[in-house]
Amino acid sequence: MTLRARDEADIVDAQIAFHLNAGVDVVVAIDHSSTDGTGEILESYARQGYLHLIREDAVEMHEGEWATRMSRLAATELQADWIIPSDADEFWWPRGGSLKEVLASIPERYGIVRALLRQFVPRPDDGTFFAERMTARVATSAPINDPTSLFRPNLKSIHRADPGVTLSAGAHTLRDTSLVPMRGWYPIEFLHYPIRSYAQCERKYRNLQSSLGTRRNSYYEDVHRALEQGTFRELYESLVIDDEALERGLADGSLVHDTRLRDVLRSLRSAQNGGYTLEGIGFPRPTVVDEAAYAVDVAALGEADVVRVQRRLDELEQRVAAVEGGLLQRIARRFSR
Repeated sequence: MTLRARDEADIVDAQIAFHLNAGVDVVVAIDHSSTDGTGEILESYARQGYLHLIREDAVEMHEGEWATRMSRLAATELQADWIIPSDADEFWWPRGGSLKEVLASIPERYGIVRALLRQFVPRPDDGTFFAERMTARVATSAPINDPTSLFRPNLKSIHRADPGVTLSAGAHTLRDTSLVPMRGWYPIEFLHYPIRSYAQCERKYRNLQSSLGTRRNSYYEDVHRALEQGTFRELYESLVIDDEALERGLADGSLVHDTRLRDVLRSLRSAQNGGYTLEGIGFPRPTVVDEAAYAVDVAALGEADVVRVQRRLDELEQRVAAVEGGLLQRIARRFSR
């Protein structure tokens, strides 16, 4: 697994321990100027031989470049078979056995496997561990028609080791690759916990504000404006799902109760030192009922792709109409003169 982390001390220990138990052999990690203890956690795994640590002090964040560098290092120096490009707030959940077992079952001709996103919603911060509080995720079908939603259906790629691989920003996709993607089967889910508390959220976006520079989409423009105008607390509160909203979301099907990560991390806690054991765990194989529910989510993902394509076509038609309209007007004015 490759990992980029900056000020993620509240989650990175659990994230690394989870994946070492789930079948990852070694982690290649970039610590991007952390000041909250993240670096010390990474160093502790490096001393045990589980992690190859790279320090990066650049002001701006270069996601694609750094993910590419780590993946190539894993392929060449560490002789990796498969590489999982990850962030510190992502947990890769194999649908049976372990990550190693699932990836070993992929036919040789395929070099890219995509995982289905599971977005967990922020809950009121009562000071407890994030996995104990954040046990509700957005149903895959809920935000299909909202292009601005942080929780819309998405995929992220896992790939076979390739010394010449190039990854996109966010490491979601591979660029100019000869690796063949496997389509229509998503044997791994990635559980995503991007917003865990007010302090973490503010720190995250202040870091991104300096790291992204002027490279911001509409959502990050809103974040930038809130930080500049002192209204970030209101923005954060608008994202938090309180008990009433949780009950309403579970009732109407827009939210799903999911305690898998909480339960696994509880089982990995060491009674002796409060840390995590590294003995390996077996993931339960999905039942027929589980597979049926998963098939519905995969179908919703396909619907989301159709919505995205239709939206792009609508935008293209408007642009073509504007160009044609302008051309006809220019021709008419020329003839009238």
